Amino acid sequence: MAKAGMTISDAAHEWVREMNAYPQEMIETLMQAKPDDWHEVTMPRVCDRVYVYNLPDGCEDYDPNGEIENIVGDVYLINLEDGNTIELGADDFEVERDSILPMWGWMWSFSDSADDYFMDELDGIKKMSECGFRIYEHDEWGYFFGIDGCGYSFYDEHWIPLYKKRGLQWHDPKAEQEYRMRMNGCEKKKLGTKECWFKGDEFVEEVL
Repeated sequence: MAKAGMTISDAAHEWVREMNAYPQEMIETLMQAKPDDWHEVTMPRVCDRVYVYNLPDGCEDYDPNGEIENIVGDVYLINLEDGNTIELGADDFEVERDSILPMWGWMWSFSDSADDYFMDELDGIKKMSECGFRIYEHDEWGYFFGIDGCGYSFYDEHWIPLYKKRGLQWHDPKAEQEYRMRMNGCEKKKLGTKECWFKGDEFVEEVL
């Protein structure tokens, strides 16, 4: 249910506060104790660096190193370092990772079964991967996820995009519009009998 006055950023912060947070050292210790119980399930995303171990017929001499340029369904368009471009399935390459676990020192799991349903039934693993999360599945405890980065706004780059892909509607559309318009330097003006947003003298949209 939407809460009056809450922006998308506010709602994303509240959602994250409800999650379970774990120091990465704890996850690492558990993985080392029973490594066969853990599986990384992160899906490839655009801009991932990859190594191709199954080059198409006639392309055996191509450089096997490259980067994912686009994804259409189950087909990955990969730009190789030698300038060639090829189309592959997910089983034909592997994403190059700097480490077994994400860079950031904390990881999370969902506390709501509705979020687990999102992961299992609503393509949640793919959507989370697209938002820059690395995702791990434990045979008994379910999903854990982390962020492979540091030094920038996690909310702008990861949590807010995930909130949107998750389809949550905790925010107040009027408050979100007000925040978005103010951030873009817009102001309210009358247009006939309606109140509208303008940037300078240029009409942007009606006030909700």
